[in-house]
Amino acid sequence: MPRAIWSGSISFGLLNVPVKLYSAVSRKNVSFRELREKDGSRIRHKRVAEADGEEVSYEDIVKGYEVAPEQYVVITRDELEEIDPKKTRAIEIQDFVDLDDIDPIYFDHPYYLGPDKGAEKAYALLVKAMGDAKKVAVARFVLRNREHLAAIRPADNVLTMATMRFADEVVAPGELGEDVVPEDGRKLDKREVDMAKQLIDSLTADFDPSKYHDEYREELLSLIDRKAQGKSVVEAVSEEPTPTKAPDLMAALEESLAAVRGEPLSGGDGDGAAKKPKRSTAKKSPSRSKSSQSKSRSRSKAKAAK
Repeated sequence: MPRAIWSGSISFGLLNVPVKLYSAVSRKNVSFRELREKDGSRIRHKRVAEADGEEVSYEDIVKGYEVAPEQYVVITRDELEEIDPKKTRAIEIQDFVDLDDIDPIYFDHPYYLGPDKGAEKAYALLVKAMGDAKKVAVARFVLRNREHLAAIRPADNVLTMATMRFADEVVAPGELGEDVVPEDGRKLDKREVDMAKQLIDSLTADFDPSKYHDEYREELLSLIDRKAQGKSVVEAVSEEPTPTKAPDLMAALEESLAAVRGEPLSGGDGDGAAKKPKRSTAKKSPSRSKSSQSKSRSRSKAKAAK
């Protein structure tokens, strides 16, 4: 049974719906401990002062904001508490918007909102009304002494909520500079554009999240298991993929389309047979080739073995 990490109420107009907040993510990270190489002894980190190298207790530590090199404005815990966001238990809906109006770059961490005891009917009403209206609620709430912006929407008879980044936290593409967003004045060949669209159409499928796996984590766990059993680990040699050059774009597109469709290549290798499609298996992303997968695994093994 999942445990609620927060409880409060969804508030808009005069309606208040008591809810409980549940995390929608179960992290699968592989954690390591720092050890001394010669004997495997655990490494402990201490807080020490740069001036004299002496260890400093938590009670003697204050927070400082660097306003210039080595110049700090010190803020005390009492001062921080004074400006903490108001600890309210309300998720206050500000607006209802269309989901397509929110760029995914604003979404942060996903949660579920379930009804608190006695609020089942009001909760079901809110789920039904929002589902029929096909709208997303943009709301504010306080979690762990921090104010959050959030998007609430119904899915499978339950309310989901994703915390959001504020507008000034998102870097606009125009701020990246020409190195990241070059001003390419060259005209694109219509045939190349049409061919690229056909390739996209050929690789288009319904989204099935179960097809995609964290290959690095799987390789890392396999490596740990082999080493735990005393098996030797061979370091693989990796190769970096070579980007397609501009003059080769049309040829690369034609070959990719022929491989996906299983068609013979014009002016191919002599026997007229199409090359095998470099598409991944059902458990891999359809946009990744076998060669790129093997290279990715090789790099993963090389990193993990070092």
